[in-house]
Amino acid sequence: MSKISIEQLDHVALHVEDLAASEAFYGEVLGFESLPRPEFDFPGAWFRLGTQQELHLIGERTGAVNSHHRGTHFALRVSDVDPVQSQFEKHSIEFIRKHRPDGAHQIFVQDPDGYWVEFCSVP
Repeated sequence: MSKISIEQLDHVALHVEDLAASEAFYGEVLGFESLPRPEFDFPGAWFRLGTQQELHLIGERTGAVNSHHRGTHFALRVSDVDPVQSQFEKHSIEFIRKHRPDGAHQIFVQDPDGYWVEFCSVP
């Protein structure tokens, strides 16, 4: 069997109920850069994650979200979680802060749909 050669993670896609609320959370609260999006026949928005990866929001979700900070979530590496915590406190957003046994610092937050996003700094 041939090995699949992965170049990099391209994007994470989340199916959201209220596109405007999700755009505000990721764009205004988290400060993610908005990206141009092709003219699909369904609503959505794209944001930059890091240098080359993207977050794709897809509108019109009607089903339940199954996400948990110890289960289904996505993580973004940052150099320091303290500014992330300050941003959440500034916007009165609840979060969970943890320290892993390997010394990494983590902050978990839920977006408007209930998806968990982790911010981590690794020593």
